[in-house]
Amino acid sequence: MRNFDYTKAPTQKITGNNGVTYAYRDLGDPVGIPLVTLTHLSANLDNWDPEVIDGLAQHQRVITFDYQGVGSSTGKVPSSIQGMAKDAWQFIEALKLTKVNLLGFSMGGMVAQEMLLQQPKAVQRVILAGTGPRGGEGIENVTKISDLDLVRALVTFTDIKTTLFFTRTVNGKASAKQFITRLKRRQQQRDRTISWGAYRRQLRAINRWGRAQPADLSVIRQPVLVINGDHDRMVPTKPNTYDLHQQLANSDLVIYPDAGHGSIFQNGPDFVERANAFLA
Repeated sequence: MRNFDYTKAPTQKITGNNGVTYAYRDLGDPVGIPLVTLTHLSANLDNWDPEVIDGLAQHQRVITFDYQGVGSSTGKVPSSIQGMAKDAWQFIEALKLTKVNLLGFSMGGMVAQEMLLQQPKAVQRVILAGTGPRGGEGIENVTKISDLDLVRALVTFTDIKTTLFFTRTVNGKASAKQFITRLKRRQQQRDRTISWGAYRRQLRAINRWGRAQPADLSVIRQPVLVINGDHDRMVPTKPNTYDLHQQLANSDLVIYPDAGHGSIFQNGPDFVERANAFLA
């Protein structure tokens, strides 16, 4: 019997052909195509909303992992989003998986797009949340926005995700508080916080990706679910989320009202229902 409680899922490790040892958690039903999750800037295993992961794991195998050089994984953070995508394939191949579904949130959505371009035959379906296309408008400003909100978080003794992920409305503030509380549920085997150097390398990779020439996403034929809030400060919803939907030939679009970058956490139950139906 597999675990269905993310707060209690054991942290496991596996070493790829590149010599990197990856930290990961694995839960849900092992039958069918697994869902591999790709997380956001500076995130480790403990930054996934346990209620979202648990809801997804009721319907499929769900695998979360630390990128190379992050959390409890060894190695050094790749210098590009494309390098992170190759790194993610190293992890997937270490698990001997030949076909996967992907959930990419924020920076993870950028990584997922590059993974699709690198090994399209190994991917069945993709969910892209809080993200935009390579070279998208305003993506190169992630460093500036993150630095400003980091200073604000330090001064006010709050979690940076409170302002980066959620709107400043009454609903957004309440959702942020609930989300931060959920992230603290796990009490044992918590993951290591990302180092400052690794965090800056990720920021530089995002900045380069935001300034790069756009990719030809029309070659991607897999079904894609594109999701965001209507007020994403980090990766502006307009035009990026809409551009993704238009460029991906086989995509569906969901825009949550009064929601920001972390809309899938602010609207967890609805997102889980939509995601499970899409992946089924």
